[in-house]
Amino acid sequence: MRIYFDNASTTPLLPEVVETMHELMEINYGNPSSIHLHGRQARSSIEAARKTIANVINASIGEVFFTSCATETHNFFLTKAVEEMGRKVIIYSAIEHHCIFHTAEHLKEVHGIETIVIPVDHKGHLDYGVLENALKATGTSAVVSIMHGNNEIGVINDLKRISHLCRENGALFHCDTVQTIGKLPIDVQEVDVDCIAGSAHKFFGPKGIGFMYLKNDIKLSPIFHGGSQERNMRSGTENIYGICGMAKALEMAHQEMSERKDKVTKIKQHFINRLQELEDIKINGSEDGLYHILNVSFPAGPKADLIMFNLDIMGISASSGSACSSGIELDSHVLQAIGHPAGRKAVRFSFSHFNTIEEVDHTIEQLKTITPALV
Repeated sequence: MRIYFDNASTTPLLPEVVETMHELMEINYGNPSSIHLHGRQARSSIEAARKTIANVINASIGEVFFTSCATETHNFFLTKAVEEMGRKVIIYSAIEHHCIFHTAEHLKEVHGIETIVIPVDHKGHLDYGVLENALKATGTSAVVSIMHGNNEIGVINDLKRISHLCRENGALFHCDTVQTIGKLPIDVQEVDVDCIAGSAHKFFGPKGIGFMYLKNDIKLSPIFHGGSQERNMRSGTENIYGICGMAKALEMAHQEMSERKDKVTKIKQHFINRLQELEDIKINGSEDGLYHILNVSFPAGPKADLIMFNLDIMGISASSGSACSSGIELDSHVLQAIGHPAGRKAVRFSFSHFNTIEEVDHTIEQLKTITPALV
């Protein structure tokens, strides 16, 4: 038995997505920029996919652009905010994805901008008071980049509250929605956000394709220069198969959202309940966080770092909440931000509707044999 509990890292392709892409590969091979029938058919497929994605997030089709992944969008928007929109301060939380941290630090080094990191509490909740004060101090010179749901501990931020603070003070609002697209409702008419991003492989679509929502009134120079693809925003022949596969995956995620959520929530809760059978186990993050992410802290011990290795050997794929530096396991910046005790080992288990209660039971039984040997 091989068990996959790493769905926050990536997800398997849905059979329906594979079928959609396979059919296109066989019959729809035209260049979308060509004016003949084959080209028009390819263009039609791309625009149908754009409409599907726009409908899911309640955007206009002109606000949806196709990219290679969310990281591309994050880099693009933050860079353009500084270089073209005159923003001199980037405000982000202490638990943002690395691509936000690294992009902000790069822009600070190159352009001399200021960066402000908003702290979180021991559960990962944002300090909205610090955010409000930072926005009052920086106003229209700031761009805020705060994620919807955290990829490690699953804490969910209040987008409407953040958006309100940004609008009150004239700041731009960029949001990493990678872990929530297809899992939670996102309506860009209800949440006044300037830019969000999604990666298809997080919601059972193909890798190497994503999308960007960019608010209509924001005009920026192209991501790539060359042809006129993506309304002159991103030149290069479009990845039609990836685009259509992504749209199919997101459409299904939207249609099945409630059903999937109910099933995954039950699996996660069963996992939490059964963890009580182990000694000295702690849950990292908030109880009301993302329903598919569970970050578990195991006891400190001389062999604690071996837990991931042992899980893998026993046929269980999960994710470590640490980064390796010179061969030494260190807590990730997210775990450090919430004050995770040094020495304890954090493991992220992330679930999907393909997982089962039986897989949880098997994993717990394996953990019962692993954890005593770590201390």
